[in-house]
Amino acid sequence: MRIAPLLPAIAAQAAAADDTRSVAPEVIAAIKASEVMRFSAATSLGGLAAGTLEIGETLSAVAAACPSTAWCLWNHLGTFHLFCGLLGPGNAGFLREVTENQRWVCFPAGAGTATKGTIEGRTMRLNGVAAFGTGARYADYVGVSFVPEGERAVRFALVDAHQTGVRIDPDWEAMSLRASATDHVYYEGAATPLVQVVPFPPWFRQTLRDPAFAVVDPRYREDWVALSDLWLGWMTVGVAEAALKETCEGIQDRRAILGVKMIERPTIHVNLGQAGAMIAAARAVVRDACARTDARMAAAGIPTEADYLEQMAAGMSAARLCDEAMRLILRVLGGNGLREGPAFERRYRDFQAMPLHINAHPDRVGEAYGRHLLGLPAENPF
Repeated sequence: MRIAPLLPAIAAQAAAADDTRSVAPEVIAAIKASEVMRFSAATSLGGLAAGTLEIGETLSAVAAACPSTAWCLWNHLGTFHLFCGLLGPGNAGFLREVTENQRWVCFPAGAGTATKGTIEGRTMRLNGVAAFGTGARYADYVGVSFVPEGERAVRFALVDAHQTGVRIDPDWEAMSLRASATDHVYYEGAATPLVQVVPFPPWFRQTLRDPAFAVVDPRYREDWVALSDLWLGWMTVGVAEAALKETCEGIQDRRAILGVKMIERPTIHVNLGQAGAMIAAARAVVRDACARTDARMAAAGIPTEADYLEQMAAGMSAARLCDEAMRLILRVLGGNGLREGPAFERRYRDFQAMPLHINAHPDRVGEAYGRHLLGLPAENPF
């Protein structure tokens, strides 16, 4: 695994990152200098064109070390996949520059986002705010969805985050993934070349599946939201597996009330056994979905709506299985385990945000998949 040399440093700063709400600068610098930054970029762009399985296993390992760090890297790899698809062959030179220089990207576009564009000669000026910019304070470029003045259609651009017209407000104060820096980004006259502004169709996954729509590489016909769900499922596996391993190691010499050894209690065996089985099942679900995705990409195949929904469902299912596993581990640890084992408490808090992400939220994914199973048309544009 190419991330292996960085894992000790990532793990060593996890508790401090949680306390300070920022990933250690030296860890961010090490990740930016690593090959992992180029995983989701095609070889024609100077990337490594890593398979979804390798990316998933990598994110799982990082999540076991520090979920906040994994969350930011996950966002970079997933959104860059989208950016390559949207910007297309006409911006291949620019994308190659971003890839070869191993620049970090993010895509603040959550609820509350409102950005406008104004044309000034050959430049597009951007003003407004974008929310939920995961990894924004670590980013070199930010993806911007906006509406040009006098128009209704949404456009997209990848904007230099270091210019004076981009301001990042570190306002992520959640209980979960506290170092993920999911901040607000303010555009105050930020500039981007007009030639790098492209349409952002509302049903972009369908646009990218159209054989007539030119893409840099066939891999970008795969929907980034679906891939992000697969990788999110892998991250839940990493967090849950690390929690299970630490729990099994930590109770070896523990004694319950009246001095009974915990490892001799049948309920401990039952709960940990079920947790282990659920984590193994979650891993199998996303591993199988990634294998099928990688085979399709290798064959330059075009995904269908069914493929997209199965990818989404796999990520959702893995997260739900690991969620239940975490609850069983919590039951084993009990109150005393929480009091003496802060690592699990942090992992448990970090885990909570994962099944709730809008991409993999069970209400959204379940409804979309259910409509498909009933032969009803899709209603979700992403």
